[in-house]
Amino acid sequence: MNRENLHSASRTNWAALEEMSDADVDYSDIPPLTDEFFERAILRIPVDQAQNLVQLDPDVKQWFRNHGDQYKTLINSVLRQYIENNKTQQSA
Repeated sequence: MNRENLHSASRTNWAALEEMSDADVDYSDIPPLTDEFFERAILRIPVDQAQNLVQLDPDVKQWFRNHGDQYKTLINSVLRQYIENNKTQQSA
């Protein structure tokens, strides 16, 4: 693919595509995903997302999830509050 292809308008009929159901899609020409495929597969995470990965204990994550769909925002708020509450200790 060259630069000209990147800037050309899509000829995709998006309205027709949105009206299709999964039953309308022909998957017959797609090879099955085998164990060999997954052995060779590499997980690639975009850099901006990879920099935000945090490992949480399952029980901690579940506690936040139990407080609603916006649990990631809640985690961020709790961490920010912790930082604000501990600024005086760090500068001393």
